[in-house]
This record gives sequence, C-alpha cells and structure tokens, in this order.
Amino acid sequence: MTGPDVLDVARDSIYTLLIVSSPLMVVALVVGLAISLFQALTQIQEMTIAFVPKILAIFIAMLVVLPFMAERLEQHMMRLAARIISG
Repeated sequence: MTGPDVLDVARDSIYTLLIVSSPLMVVALVVGLAISLFQALTQIQEMTIAFVPKILAIFIAMLVVLPFMAERLEQHMMRLAARIISG
C-alpha cells in the first residue's frame, strides 16, 4: 500500500465518520439550543436540566437513524475489504 492509498483510506474513513455521526450531532445541537433558549427565557440556570432531555433525544435519534448508520458503515467496510483483496 503506497502513501496515496493510505491517504485515500484515511480520507474515506473520516468522511464516513462525519456522515455517520452527523445526524446525532444535529439532534444534540437542536435539543441543546432549545433547552438553552428555554433556560434563558425562564431564567432557570440549573446545569443538570440539559442532560436528561439531550440523552433521551440522542437515544431516540439513534434508534431511528441506526439502520442508516449501519448501512454506511457496511459500505465502508466493503470498500476496505475490496482494497485489501485487490492488494
């Protein structure tokens, strides 16, 4: 495996990581902003209020998005296996 091949595999891996993790990160961002807005409007400044809704939202999003994530990871593994087989 040459240097450009290693860079291609690394670039593909980073791209796959971004695609797989982005739905959960977007959900966490939206829920965090909503909770922050709620806290600012009600002047409730309790730090622990944000954790439970975020955890629940990410868990529900993970259940919904898990097939997509698994499919993308499977495609990535197939590309890596094809590179390994081809030499």
